Amino acid sequence: MASAGLTLRWEHRISPVAGGGAGRVQPAEIEDRSNRTSGMTPEDAALADGCRAGDMAAYERLYHAQGARMRNLARNLLGSQSDAEDAVQDTFLKIQRSVSSFRGQSSFVTWAFRILVNTCHDMRRSRVRRKEHTQDERDQDQPQPREPRAPGAHPSLRMALERALAELTKHQREVFLLYEVEGFRHSEIATMLEISETASKNTLFQAKRNLRSVLEPPRSADAGGVR
Repeated sequence: MASAGLTLRWEHRISPVAGGGAGRVQPAEIEDRSNRTSGMTPEDAALADGCRAGDMAAYERLYHAQGARMRNLARNLLGSQSDAEDAVQDTFLKIQRSVSSFRGQSSFVTWAFRILVNTCHDMRRSRVRRKEHTQDERDQDQPQPREPRAPGAHPSLRMALERALAELTKHQREVFLLYEVEGFRHSEIATMLEISETASKNTLFQAKRNLRSVLEPPRSADAGGVR
């Protein structure tokens, strides 16, 4: 099928006919069809309808509007640009396969990012399993020397922040990135991560507190003055 504009890497794999579910991604947005665009802008509703109809131009609009943002989030979650590209490609395939289940309880973009987050979770678990399998094979041959720690003298701000983010829990890192970096509202984050808005706000507070404890230099014993 010919399409105008950007040719996406995943285009040749997308069929105009909506397929079955996308693995474990189950938005569970069951409501009356007459209210399926509740809370959606006309542009968002039109984009969802186009993708549901198999219109490649609608998928391209979604990619142009959100592709860079999705790659940035995936790179921060996975730590690799190549993995981020794969995650975004898999996400668009899952969107195409499961778009018929979208009923509009959230915005279409929020729903798409929820699939992206789930995809990153799956890739991260798969990577951990591969790493464990490889390590087991190495251990059977001979013990491997420990890798030296990265030098800590005068690190760049980005390197320091990345190390600090790595110290957060998975949920803290996700909420921090979605809110502070990608600019989503707590209501949107709650939908993506299947948590409450209160939990999203509390998790962000904990993430910021933990980041400060990692990034701020330790205070000297006499920092508070002599009594």
